[in-house]
Amino acid sequence: MAKFSRIEVIIRMQETGIIPVFYQKDPEICRNVITACYKGGINIFEFTNRGDFAHELFSDLNKWAIKELPGMMLGVGSVVDAGTASLYIQLGANFIVSPLLNPEMSKVCNRRKILWIPGCGSMSEVNYAEELGAEFIKIFPGMSVGGPDFIKAVKGPCPWSNLMPTGGVAPTFENLKEWFDAGASCVGIGSNLITKELIQKKDWDGMAAKVAETLKIVKSVRKS
Repeated sequence: MAKFSRIEVIIRMQETGIIPVFYQKDPEICRNVITACYKGGINIFEFTNRGDFAHELFSDLNKWAIKELPGMMLGVGSVVDAGTASLYIQLGANFIVSPLLNPEMSKVCNRRKILWIPGCGSMSEVNYAEELGAEFIKIFPGMSVGGPDFIKAVKGPCPWSNLMPTGGVAPTFENLKEWFDAGASCVGIGSNLITKELIQKKDWDGMAAKVAETLKIVKSVRKS
């Protein structure tokens, strides 16, 4: 069962402005990456459902995080159907992220009051997702569907929409300023933040520093 309500998750997303996105089949690497993000100041994290037995790995990671990283909100991404959403909800996922819009997933998540973040790539999809109860919308793939200009276009007629671009987001001042100036409420960042180089070097302190610097940039561009 989720340890945080969907309202708490929404507030955390809005306050932090970043959700790290990551999957690795090695549990030790996963723990080190999650810990580095936590030490860097980000206590919300999206584990992507990609490899074989990913749900078993998530179950272990979530139990570990509850014990070792107080306040960390672990959720699951790359979920495309209601059955898989149900599975991860049973394993304690605090939020469910999808690369697509599947109405059946909204029923499962809303029934258990779990935050559901569907992936959308058009104005009509964003509107339909909100009709289904989505409080946050993942714009995916972020750059391919129009980048910051798309976010700005949606926010024009729908200023109430909470949009989270993922795909094409970089941890630089210029890139993050573009997204937040356009109206993004939060951004999802994967390999541009959690780089292969840092993982290969096992430079967890370096990763924590990179996370902290990125968080600092986000706070800066949101104030400007």
